[in-house]
Amino acid sequence: MPYRRLPNTDQARLRALKAATDIALQKSIDDLAFSTATLTKARAFFPGFESAILQLKQAKRQQSANSRKYNEVVKKARLYVSHFIQVLNFCILRGEIKPEVREFYGMDTQTHKLPSLVLESDLLEWGKKIIDGEQQRSMHGGSPIYNPSIAVVKVKYDQFADAYHFQKTLQSNTARWSEKVAEMRKEADELILSIWNEVELHYGHYSDEEKRQKAQEYGVVYFFRPSEKKKIEGERLQTNISF
Repeated sequence: MPYRRLPNTDQARLRALKAATDIALQKSIDDLAFSTATLTKARAFFPGFESAILQLKQAKRQQSANSRKYNEVVKKARLYVSHFIQVLNFCILRGEIKPEVREFYGMDTQTHKLPSLVLESDLLEWGKKIIDGEQQRSMHGGSPIYNPSIAVVKVKYDQFADAYHFQKTLQSNTARWSEKVAEMRKEADELILSIWNEVELHYGHYSDEEKRQKAQEYGVVYFFRPSEKKKIEGERLQTNISF
């Protein structure tokens, strides 16, 4: 026997609910194969569920569209901050600047090892430390470092910081709508199950084939197993030969 398969995607859920509410517009209450209470719930639920799915799609598109530009900004900021620290360390190694100045930047005075800039949160933290530290060093009479200058580093860092917070906002929007849709899926599945169960019960006195045909008008989805498909094809072939 064919088996019934409940929707497993949001678009399939929307199609199932829409099929049920649309056919209700074509039939009288007495002819409807599921209860008016269930219909009322479906009609009230559908617009909000559809809207939440659209909002989630839009949030994902915005986040994806911004990702490429954002990644380029991150790459540039990481490059400039890293190069500035390397130039600082070279100046220290050449004896042009004392190792103690690393304290201005929040760095270990005993090592020239670069701080980790792999994570964007690290880049955000160390970029600010480097900019503030260079300002403090200059206020104490230190000569400016060039190639890159801290002014150029600051421009790249500020661009990154703005992009970072914007990307976080986009990610937050996506997460919020993802959570909202996930919460609504349970109710959608319960509604669809109720509709399909009521429809099949309503047509329970029909033959299996007739029941499936009538239930499919309400969006109920049936799947045939491979062996059943072969059997049906064989029966159709035999019928055609008979004629």
